[in-house]
Amino acid sequence: MEGKCVNGMEGGWRMRARRKIYLCFVAGVVLVYVCLLVVLYCSEAGDSDAVIRTFGDAFWYSLVTLTTVGYGDLVPVTPLGHIVGMIFLLLSAGIMVTMLGAVVSFAASEGLPFLMLGLQRHKNWYYFADCGVESRALAANISKEDPNALIIYGEKRSGQSEMPDYPCVCLSAPPAKIVEKKKNVGTACKVFLMRENDIGVNRRAGNLHELPVEVYARTTNGQDKLSGNIHFFHSYECCARQYWRSKPLCSHENTIVLIGFGSYGSSILERAILTNIISVDQHVTYHIFGDAREFLAVHYRLGEVFSLNREPGTGDCLIFHEEGWEENHSVLEQADRIIICEDDEQTGWGIFWTLNKFYRVFGRIDLRSSWRVPGISCFGTNEDIYTSQQIIRTELNKAAIMINEIFRKSVSYPTRTWEELDDLHRQSKIVAADHLLTKTRILLNDESITELTASVVRKAYDRYCKTREDEAAREMYRKLDHMRGRRFYTFYNWSYGPVRDDIARQHPMLQPYEELTPEQKGERDAAWELMRNISSELE
Repeated sequence: MEGKCVNGMEGGWRMRARRKIYLCFVAGVVLVYVCLLVVLYCSEAGDSDAVIRTFGDAFWYSLVTLTTVGYGDLVPVTPLGHIVGMIFLLLSAGIMVTMLGAVVSFAASEGLPFLMLGLQRHKNWYYFADCGVESRALAANISKEDPNALIIYGEKRSGQSEMPDYPCVCLSAPPAKIVEKKKNVGTACKVFLMRENDIGVNRRAGNLHELPVEVYARTTNGQDKLSGNIHFFHSYECCARQYWRSKPLCSHENTIVLIGFGSYGSSILERAILTNIISVDQHVTYHIFGDAREFLAVHYRLGEVFSLNREPGTGDCLIFHEEGWEENHSVLEQADRIIICEDDEQTGWGIFWTLNKFYRVFGRIDLRSSWRVPGISCFGTNEDIYTSQQIIRTELNKAAIMINEIFRKSVSYPTRTWEELDDLHRQSKIVAADHLLTKTRILLNDESITELTASVVRKAYDRYCKTREDEAAREMYRKLDHMRGRRFYTFYNWSYGPVRDDIARQHPMLQPYEELTPEQKGERDAAWELMRNISSELE
C-alpha cells in the first residue's frame, strides 16, 4: 500500500511538472508574438508612407501572413518592419506543418473516435473490453436486435479481421472513460468482458463495481453474481441450456452417448440430469466417455437417484467409461443419439469424421462447433451462444423470475427478490422454468416446442385441467415433478431430513414418491398450476 502511495505521489508530481513546463512554453510563445507586434507597430507608425498605422493593423497583418492567406492590403515598408514580416513568413510554414500534423494525428489517434462518440450519446452503447471472436459474435447479434445500438471495442481491431457491417468504434480506452463520455444521456452503457475469467486479470476491470453500468463477465466457475452491477455468465452452461432447449430428449431415445467430458460435456450432462424428465417410466442410459473422477467426487449422491455404471431395472442410468469410445462398437451402434462435446473443437471434428468413416452409427450425431456447417447437426455455435438472451438473460430467465415472483406473492412471510437469491435458489427456479418447457411438450404431446409463449402455455394448462381429474394422470403429473425436484437437490448433495434445513442440506421430500404423505404428494400440483400464472404473465 505504501508503495502505491509513493508511486501515486510521484506520478502526480510528474504530471504537475509537465503542466508547468507546458504553461511556461505557451506563455513564452505569446510573449514573443506580442513583442513582434509591438516592434512592427512602432517601426511602421513613425513612417509617413506606412499603411500599418495602428496596433490593430499590425495584428491583422500578422494573422494574414501566419495563415498564408496573404491579402496584400497591408505590407511593411520600413527595414525593421521587413525583418518582422520575414519572421512571420518563416513562422507561417512551421504553423501550417504543425496544423497539418495535428489534423493527421487527430484522425489517426483516438481523437476522431471520441468525437464520434460525443455525437452519438443518444444511442445505446455496448462496450466490449476486447474484439475477439466471442465479442464480435455477441456484438453482431446485439446489432441485429437493437437498431439503435452502438458497439464500442476497448481495443484496436486487428488488421486481419473484417470490418463489421454495423456501427462500431474501436479505441483503446477503459470502461470508466467511456461511461464518463456518455454523460448519463439515454440508456446506461453495458459492459462486456468476454474472455474467460477476465474480471480477475484485466486491469481495466478494477473499478467496474463502482461504475453506474451493468457488467457481464465470462467465467468458468459457474457463479452467477459478484456485486450489485456485475453479472457472470458461464459459456458452457449457456451451451448446455441452448442444446437441450433446441434438441430436447425425445420419447423414443433410450441410449445417449457423450464423447468428451470436459467443461462442455459435464455441463451438458448436468442439464440432462436436471431437466430430462419426460416420463415416469423412462429408462434412459447415458454413456459418458471422458475423465469423470472429479464430477463423481463432487456429486457424490448421484447413486441415490441413478443407477451408476450398471444397466438399471427401472429409472435412468449413468455409465462412465474409463476406456476410449473407439472400443465400444456395440454402444455406438445402439445409441439413439451421440453428442460430441470435446472442449477442443478440432478433436471433436476428428471424432465426427472418424465415426462417419469407420463406424456403423444408426442414431443422430450432434457436434459442438463454433460455426454452422450445412448438412451437419451442430450446436454451441457462436451465433447461438453469444446472444443477448444468453448473456444478459433477461428473456431466457423470464419464466424463472416469474416463478420466484409468483412464489413471493403466494406466501405471507418475507422472501427474497430475484436479485437477492443465492446461486442455489436461483438455479432451482431456472431448472423449474426449463422443465416447464418439458411439461408443455408432455401435455401437448409435441416434442418440437422450444420456446414458452403465452398461447402455448395456455393450451398446455387447459390440457392439464382436462386430464388432472383422472386419478392415474394426476399421480403421473405429481410423480414426474417429484422426480425433477429429487434430482435437483440430490445433484447438489442434499439428503433426506424430516424438516428442511438449508445448512445441513436436508429436505423432507428427498425420498421415493411412494413414501410421501398425501399432503406432500399434493404439493407437487403447484409446479403444474404455475402454467396458469405464467401464461397470464407472458401475455
